[in-house]
Amino acid sequence: MSNPLSQNILATICYYDVLDYPLTVFELWKYLINNDGVEIFVPEKKTLMLIDIINELESEELKKKIENYQGFYYLSGRKKLVAQRLNRNKISEKKYRIVRRAVWFLRFAPFVRGIAVVGRLAMKNAESQSDLDLLIILRKEHIFTGRFFVTLIVQLLGIRRHGNKIANRICLNHFLTDEFCVSVKDIFSAHEYASALPIFVPEIFWDFYQKNAWIKKYKINYLPESSNLKIIKDNLISHKIRNFLEKCLAFSVFENFLQKMQTNKITKNVLTDKKGAMIICNSDELAFWPNFENQGPRVFEEFKERMKNFS
Repeated sequence: MSNPLSQNILATICYYDVLDYPLTVFELWKYLINNDGVEIFVPEKKTLMLIDIINELESEELKKKIENYQGFYYLSGRKKLVAQRLNRNKISEKKYRIVRRAVWFLRFAPFVRGIAVVGRLAMKNAESQSDLDLLIILRKEHIFTGRFFVTLIVQLLGIRRHGNKIANRICLNHFLTDEFCVSVKDIFSAHEYASALPIFVPEIFWDFYQKNAWIKKYKINYLPESSNLKIIKDNLISHKIRNFLEKCLAFSVFENFLQKMQTNKITKNVLTDKKGAMIICNSDELAFWPNFENQGPRVFEEFKERMKNFS
């Protein structure tokens, strides 16, 4: 394909095909992938508009590779994904009820600064057995204390994922401080962050956006969600309780103790040394991806294969 926009549209369709996810025209614009990952393609206009995507989809070159049904676009021969997506949307809506209940309590946890839904659920692409992935933003210098109380609350609610208890369980596998320093910066991570749905203090994710401009290297039109109907609002009571707890726990002795305790437990966990795992444990980020090679790397390899076949 000679047209850069056509290449980017095809790349986007191919990438989300790996995730079994057909896209609407708006989603194509919103999640548009920069195929080369280096130079961001921008048309002669200063801003890439939705109409640019619509017009390009009418090109004969793309029509040979991309089909559409009920407003969804997908690779030729993958029409079945439309019905699957509609079904998964219904499943995801039910799962959001569990998340919102958990976040209602989590807003009282000390040092919590923001919460976003990530992964399949963020895109309403969850299966019945899927867990519920959350990205938790915590105050700098208190990440281990914050994680302790977040985990405690989810455990007391009886919805923490652990062992073989996966379906409809909260997966606490990624914590960041409000410095927003992320370790993994690739196309899969760009997808995860670009599709994140802020559910508590959404304003803080604009700061995340400012600190992680690298995402636009892959996602041309990336902007964080500023509002949605699933947001759990902070109120005077939760704000005061959180502030009170933070004043009580502000001393470094608590953070140092919990850091030592958690680091020791993480180090001894058999999953830490598992082949293909990625475990990040420092004062700015805690991430636990024991099957990392079957996530980002696998998706990227399948994406390249689809691009090779359809290009």
